[in-house]
Amino acid sequence: MKNKQFDVLAIGELNVDLIMNQINGFPVIGKEIEAKAMDLTLGSSTAIFAANLSALGSRVGFLGKTGNDLFGELVRKSLSSKGIDISMVTVDPKVPTGATIILNYDQDRAMITFPGAMQYLTIDDINDEILSQANHVHFSSLFLQPGIRPNIDRLFKRAKKLGLTTSLDIQWDPEESWDFDYRLVLPLVDVFLPNEGELLHLAGKNDLYGALEKVGKYANHIAVKRGSKGALLFSFSGEIIEKPAYQNNKVVDAIGAGDSFNAGFLFKFVQGAPLDECLNFGNLTGALNTTAAGGTGAFLSKKHIMNTLKEKFDITVDL
Repeated sequence: MKNKQFDVLAIGELNVDLIMNQINGFPVIGKEIEAKAMDLTLGSSTAIFAANLSALGSRVGFLGKTGNDLFGELVRKSLSSKGIDISMVTVDPKVPTGATIILNYDQDRAMITFPGAMQYLTIDDINDEILSQANHVHFSSLFLQPGIRPNIDRLFKRAKKLGLTTSLDIQWDPEESWDFDYRLVLPLVDVFLPNEGELLHLAGKNDLYGALEKVGKYANHIAVKRGSKGALLFSFSGEIIEKPAYQNNKVVDAIGAGDSFNAGFLFKFVQGAPLDECLNFGNLTGALNTTAAGGTGAFLSKKHIMNTLKEKFDITVDL
């Protein structure tokens, strides 16, 4: 690929995560329960992806929007500390930065999100001069961003016209309407990155292969995240690649594991690695994510990543 300023431009939502751990039971209206631990950290799918991709060694720029408040300051400082270029992050004093409250139960969780500033990011905030600085553009959390959602095809058309490769992770639809015109958008996306549940809902199917048959007619590559079952890659040609998960027997939490899979997959993809290698490395970084709290806790530095992979999975990588 051409030597641009960024290997990857991440476009999307920015918020903080307030994570409650070691919770005594489930919330009941009119009653109070206790959490034994709490963390306030960088949240949002796109930000976790960008932070962990940067920690792996990619040159990452971020385009998004925060409010002019304490949460926004935490988000911007966290991204910057990860080596991410935040010059394209707009600070809007008229809107608050969003937040997600996460009730964490082992490998599962319940979440409540206040979108905040992410709702006000629009296609007009993204110009061709910005896009042309990157080799690849990644967008995530489509349903939480009404300012871009109706124009997501325009974003990818412009990116492809400028010679970028593209990826998309739509994430969960809080309204569960799954109103996404994949027939229009996916031909413009090089790698579509849903988890299995999201793909099934999008396709309106009960089985994975039925969903792939329906949606795959319009996609170039679909990398399906399947948790403990690993991951599967479906290509337009009909080729299917499956890779098993790396098992972590001492899971701290799984917050951001899917975003970390995306980071690992695309870290290899933008380097031109074979797709089976991209899929395998995505599984590895997804598993790595579960060794520490929060979405970015396991991705402190290249050295830390390499040491953890060796210690936890007996895998030697050279980043």
